Amino acid sequence: MTGRIADFLADKLKGDRVIWVVVFLLVLISAVSVYSASATLAWKAGGDSVRVLTKHLSLLGSGLLVMWGVHKLKFAWFSRLSQLGIHISLALLLMALLVGSEINDARRWVDIAGFRFQPSDMAKVALVAFVARMLDRNRLILHDFNKGVRPIVVYIAATCALILPADFSTAALLGLVCFLLMVIAGVPFRSLAMTAGWAVGGMLSLVGLGIAAPSLFPRFSTWVARATSFFGGEGGSDSTQINFALQAIHEGGILPQGPGSGVSRNAMPVAYADMIYAFIIEEWGLILGGIGLILLYLILFSRAIRIGTKCTRPFGSLLAIGLGLMLTLQAMVNMGVAVDLLPMTGQPLPLVSMGGSSIWFTCAALGMILAVSRSLTDPTAAEPVQGFGNRHAQPIDTTPQSAHG
Repeated sequence: MTGRIADFLADKLKGDRVIWVVVFLLVLISAVSVYSASATLAWKAGGDSVRVLTKHLSLLGSGLLVMWGVHKLKFAWFSRLSQLGIHISLALLLMALLVGSEINDARRWVDIAGFRFQPSDMAKVALVAFVARMLDRNRLILHDFNKGVRPIVVYIAATCALILPADFSTAALLGLVCFLLMVIAGVPFRSLAMTAGWAVGGMLSLVGLGIAAPSLFPRFSTWVARATSFFGGEGGSDSTQINFALQAIHEGGILPQGPGSGVSRNAMPVAYADMIYAFIIEEWGLILGGIGLILLYLILFSRAIRIGTKCTRPFGSLLAIGLGLMLTLQAMVNMGVAVDLLPMTGQPLPLVSMGGSSIWFTCAALGMILAVSRSLTDPTAAEPVQGFGNRHAQPIDTTPQSAHG
C-alpha cells in the first residue's frame, strides 16, 4: 500500500522532490498552528473552531491545487503570461488605491465577485516573472541604460509606487528582490547605481511629501510610529504586539510542549497571522519550532538557487532564483519582526500564516519554481512554446571559448 502511494506521488508530483517535502511540511505546520492559534478568533465568531480550521484547510488545499497545476506547465508560458499579469496587477493596484476597501487607513484590498484579495500578492509574482523576462530579452543590450535597463526600472518603479502608499514593507521588499535580480543578471554597476539613486531620491521625496501633506499619505504616521517604536520610542499597539510575541517565545523555551499548549493566543493580536512564528515557538520550542522553521525556508531557497544555476535558459534561471529569493526574504522579515530584530511590517509567513490570496499566489510562485526544476530532467518542459515569440530564448552557452576565437 505504501509503495503504491509512493509510486502515485512520484508520477503526479514532478520537479524537485525536496521542495515538495518542504511544502507539505509547511502546510502541516500551518494547519496545526493556525487551528491552535485561532481558538480565540473562533470563540469571538461563535465558538466554532472547526469552521475556522475547515476554511483554512480549504485555502491550503486549493493553493496546493494551484501549485500542482502551475508546475505542470512549460515554464516558457510564464514569460508571455507575465506581460499580461503585470498589466492586470497595475490596473488592480490602481483600483485598490482609488476605490479599494479601506482597513487601518490602508487601501490594500479589492472586492471582485464577492471575493476580497490583495492585488499586491499578485503583483509580487507577476513583477518578478516580468523582470526575469525583460532581463532575458534585453541581456545583449543591458550595457545601454536607456534601451536595456530603463524600461525594466520603469515597471519596477510603477508597481512599487502603487503598492507603497498602503504597504511600505511589500514595496520595499519587492523593489529589493528586483534590484538583486538585476545584479544577478549582470546589469552594469553604473546602471545599478543610477537605479539605486532613483530609489533613494523617491524615498526622500516621499518623506518630504508625508511631512508636508500628511493627508495624502495617511499611513505615513503609522510608518513613523513603527520606526519610533522599534528604535526605543513610544510604540503603542505595535510595542504591545512585540511584547506579547517576545513573552510567547520566552514561555516556549527550548523543547516542544505540543499543540494547544500556547496561551499567548488569548492576548496576542493576530497570533494566527503576522505573529504566528512566535506562537509556533511557544508551542514547539526554540529548536524544533524556531530553528526548524528557519531551516525549512533556507532549504527552499537553496533548492531554488540550485535549480536556477542548473537551468540553461536565462529566463528560467532568473525566475527560479527571483521567486525563491522573494519567498525567503518575506519569511525572514516576518520572523525578524516576531523576535524584535525588525520594525513591525505586517508581512505574512509564506504558506504558514492564515490568509487567502497570499496563500494562492505563494503556491503559484512555488509551482513556477517547480516547473523550472521539472525542465532539468524533462527536456520537453524546457522547450519554447510555439507562437510565443521566443527569439531571445536561446539556452546559455556553457561551452568554454577559445582564447583565439
